Amino acid sequence: MSISQSVRKALEASSWVRRMFELGLEMKKQFGDDQVFDLSLGNPVLEPPKEFHQELRRLAEAPIPGMHRYMPNAGIKETRMAVASRLARETGLSFTENEIIMASGAGGALNVIFKTILNPGEEVLVPAPFFWEYIAYAGNHGGSVRAIPTGKDFQLDLGVIEEEVTSATRAIIINSPNNPTGVVYSPEMLKSLGALLSKLSEKLNTLIYLISDEPYARIIFDGLEYPYVYPFYSPTIVATSFSKDLSLAGERIGYIAVHPDFNGKLELIEGLTYSTRVLGFVNAPAMMQRAVQASIDLNVDVGWYQTQRDRLCRSLEDMGYQFVHPQGAFYLFPKAPIADDVAFAQELISHRVLVTPGVGFGGPGHFRISYSVEERVLEGALHGLSLAARAHGLPG
Repeated sequence: MSISQSVRKALEASSWVRRMFELGLEMKKQFGDDQVFDLSLGNPVLEPPKEFHQELRRLAEAPIPGMHRYMPNAGIKETRMAVASRLARETGLSFTENEIIMASGAGGALNVIFKTILNPGEEVLVPAPFFWEYIAYAGNHGGSVRAIPTGKDFQLDLGVIEEEVTSATRAIIINSPNNPTGVVYSPEMLKSLGALLSKLSEKLNTLIYLISDEPYARIIFDGLEYPYVYPFYSPTIVATSFSKDLSLAGERIGYIAVHPDFNGKLELIEGLTYSTRVLGFVNAPAMMQRAVQASIDLNVDVGWYQTQRDRLCRSLEDMGYQFVHPQGAFYLFPKAPIADDVAFAQELISHRVLVTPGVGFGGPGHFRISYSVEERVLEGALHGLSLAARAHGLPG
C-alpha cells in the first residue's frame, strides 16, 4: 500500500467540489470551453484591485532589504499592525498587532487553530450545511467535526446547539456569510449564541471556543454591515483570508485574530505562533504580507457579485426553484426538485451544467451554485437549469 489508510479513505470520499471541477475540465476538452457551464467551484473570477498590482510592482522594483528572509512566525509586524488597525476601527475593540498571526490562507489558519486547541478525541461542532474540508482539518490534529442541524432558512438553532454541546466539545465553528448558503448571521443571533456558549462553558466547567471562519466577510450585499462576533463572546478566534475580498485565492494569505479581551490570550497566541512554525508554514508568504499591508482597505467590486446574484435569483425564482436569498459570499443553495441531489446534479451534466450536490456540504436535497463565474457562463447555465426544472414539473 503506497499511501496511508486514512488518506486512502479520504480520497475515496473526496470533495464533491473537486470532483465536479475535474469533471468540468474533462468536459471542456471534449466539448470546448464555451459549451460547458461550470458553476461548481468558488474561485474568485474578478481580478485583484489595480492598486494591489501597483504595490507588487513597487516591491519588485524597489525591494526592501531582507524582505524575503525569515521573520517572526506570527508575521511582519507592520502588516499585523495594519490588520489590527482595521479591526480596531471596525469593531471598536483595542486590537494590536499582538492579537494577529498572519496565516497561509483561511485553510492554513484553521489548521493552526485546531492544532493549538484540540486534544485527542475532542470535537468541533459545525452547523450544517458547511465547508466539508473542516472535517479533514480537525482530523489532522486528533479531533473530529460533528455536524448539527440548522433551523429555518439555515439560521443557527440555539436549542439544538444547547442539546448537542457535551464535555467533549472544544469549539463551535461558524461561517458567515456562509458557504454554501450565503446566509449572514445577524448581531442578535450572534449575541444569543455568545450568551449560550458562556452559559454552557460555566455549566460544564470547560472552555468552549467560538471559531469564526470569515473569508467572505467583505463580500456582503444590500447595504448590510458585517456583524462581527467579537462583541458577543471573548473566547473567540477568527480565521480569515484575502482570497475573496482581494481575489488572491492562489496566493494563500490570511490571518488569525484573537479577541483582545480574552483572558487566556497570551498562552493561546503563543500556541498559535508555535503551531504556525511546526506545521511547516513557518510564516505566511512574505511578499504577500507586504502587498496586503498596503491593500488592507481595498476590495473587489462587490456590486458586480450582487448583480450576478440578482440575475441568478430572478431567473431561478421564475423557473420555480426554491432557495434562501443569499446576503453574502457568491453562492446560491437551491432545493433540488427531486430528493436525490446527486441524481439531479448528474441530470444537469447532461445539459453541460456543473453544480455541486448538497450532500457534499452536509445539506442533502439541495445543490450549490457558484455565481463567481463569467457572465456568459452564468447565462449559458440558465438554459440547462430551465430544462431540468421543466423535466420535474416546475415552470422552467
